[in-house]
Amino acid sequence: MSHAQALYAWEERLATRFAELPAHERSWLAWVSGGIVLAQAALLSQVVMALAVAFDLGYNTVRQRLRRLYQPRPRPDRPLTFDYTACFGPLLRWVTAGFPQHRLLLALDPTNLGDRFTILTAIVVFRGSAVPVAWNVRGADEKGSWNTQWQRLLDLLHAALGDGWQVVVLGDRGLQSKDLFDAIVALGWHPLLRVKKAGHFRPKGWTQGWALGRFAPHVGTAWKGVGVAWPTSSRLSCTLLACWEEGHAEPWLLVTDLAPAAATAAWYGWRTWIEGGFRDLKSDGWQVSKTRMTDPERVARWWTAVALATVWTLEAGQTAQHLELPALRTLVGVDQPLVLSLFAVGRAWLAAQITRGHVRRLRQLRQPPWPTETHTCNRLSEKKWLAEHNDVPL
Repeated sequence: MSHAQALYAWEERLATRFAELPAHERSWLAWVSGGIVLAQAALLSQVVMALAVAFDLGYNTVRQRLRRLYQPRPRPDRPLTFDYTACFGPLLRWVTAGFPQHRLLLALDPTNLGDRFTILTAIVVFRGSAVPVAWNVRGADEKGSWNTQWQRLLDLLHAALGDGWQVVVLGDRGLQSKDLFDAIVALGWHPLLRVKKAGHFRPKGWTQGWALGRFAPHVGTAWKGVGVAWPTSSRLSCTLLACWEEGHAEPWLLVTDLAPAAATAAWYGWRTWIEGGFRDLKSDGWQVSKTRMTDPERVARWWTAVALATVWTLEAGQTAQHLELPALRTLVGVDQPLVLSLFAVGRAWLAAQITRGHVRRLRQLRQPPWPTETHTCNRLSEKKWLAEHNDVPL
């Protein structure tokens, strides 16, 4: 029963982080997230089998226990349902507990699970991976604007984080929207949204706008300044950061409310960590993309446990690196250090710890150093900087 001892300890830890949740909901989250780590996958059948073996229980017994809370509709014998949105605030506070500078890069990005679901996800990016802290799951063919859902997620996170934080919200070109920009600014946070080069921008003092692409027309050019984006339509007053460096197929065109001297395009380089984070969640890691679930609400509840398993794994990876395990030392005959995904390191080390029946005290996720004005959007410089502070994906 060594596995069970480690999972009971994990449940006690969740009780401190999610104290406002009912005990049976915390227990469910601990079981599922712990089962995901044990199974090394977030697929229901594999999680059930891993827990059944660990606790010496019947497969159907465990399956019914797990299904009890992720079922989307209440039954007469279960009148209350699990509100996964109540976990957004505690989850964000958990992830940022080790950020003493109170600076946060929060990314917004949609991701698909096959052709069935689109998950609108607010993500804390962290050293080559990412932790979902708020989300909305919708059918892939569901109509309607995303902005309402983005604003709802941001409102919940803002209420949980409180004042005193500098938050930069990253978004790719698919999220280009004056309404979303204004909603972020209204919270006292700072948008850094990439926009399409087909639009126009009129710098302050100019009488007419230029096509956005003209501000960084070829490799090696860059420009930043205040003005109005889309001057003949949306009329967004903002700062434009434009640069096109070697290694990029096209320029980065970013709009923000920050003054030109207070913002750098290098921050947008952190958005590349989303790709590694989604690989950890959906394919190389927990394999959520293989789920057979068909109900968006059910997926949204299950995603809560996936997020918790990811936090646990990244904390374990950071702790393992701090311990300088022999497995992480330079390979014999190789000149460069062995560089592994933080997620991959944490998953392997945590599984070994659980097998022993005891998981040592884990280190909080430490705030990564922010790139400074000396870093450009050059892809080669970006890779060098990431290599110094980050682990490559799986």
